[in-house]
Amino acid sequence: MAIPRSRTTELRGERSIARQKLWRLRMVRKTEGERKSIPHPVEIPTDPDEIARLEARNALRQFDAVIKIIDDALQSDRPFKLRPSIALELHRLATLGTDEHAGVYRPHPVEISGSAHQPPPQEDVPWLVEEMCDYVNDNWDCPPVHLAAYLMWRTNWIHPFSDGNGRTARAISYTVLCIRLGYLLPGTKTIPEQIAANKFPYYDALEAADKAYKEDRIDVSALEKLLSDNLAEQLVHVHQAATGQP
Repeated sequence: MAIPRSRTTELRGERSIARQKLWRLRMVRKTEGERKSIPHPVEIPTDPDEIARLEARNALRQFDAVIKIIDDALQSDRPFKLRPSIALELHRLATLGTDEHAGVYRPHPVEISGSAHQPPPQEDVPWLVEEMCDYVNDNWDCPPVHLAAYLMWRTNWIHPFSDGNGRTARAISYTVLCIRLGYLLPGTKTIPEQIAANKFPYYDALEAADKAYKEDRIDVSALEKLLSDNLAEQLVHVHQAATGQP
């Protein structure tokens, strides 16, 4: 599904400009005569086995949080609104003990190895995440797979965190997919697990969306196709389990 960026409303454009100005103003601080905190460094393990153990633990905790967010949203009487706090919490759970900036936006520039895309500067991250959430909330009537694909691409495009951007993108995408559908998808071979097991089609789809954005278009159709195929695979496994097929 391709949507011309010109379809973005004037109101959203005004909000984006206002947010840019607000966040940049907040970067300016008077320091003379102020007391300052002296941070203690966070100890991050370097042993590969310990890192693998923590990441496995964090993956379970993050998925438990995804299920809770979905359940809470579906049981609420109020319409769901995507907020930056959801992305921050899912990132915190994914990187707790492995990233000193777990649950907060990156305070530095970042590059993506193997990609032509250069993520935006760190001072732009907060308002860009707000804008990402606005897009989902303003286009809630779009097909669920489109919203999920958009979130997966845009989170990676912004790259708001020092580490764990992909894990957070896949988690928030799956969360919104289920909430928009109105139920928690069944199956154990979930979309995020399938992507994590074979990332090359995922990387290609992200690059295609990046290329379209450079041409002033929002086109996440390659990611939509990938998610559609993954969704079908997830549901096939449910059918196989239900019918006793191997």
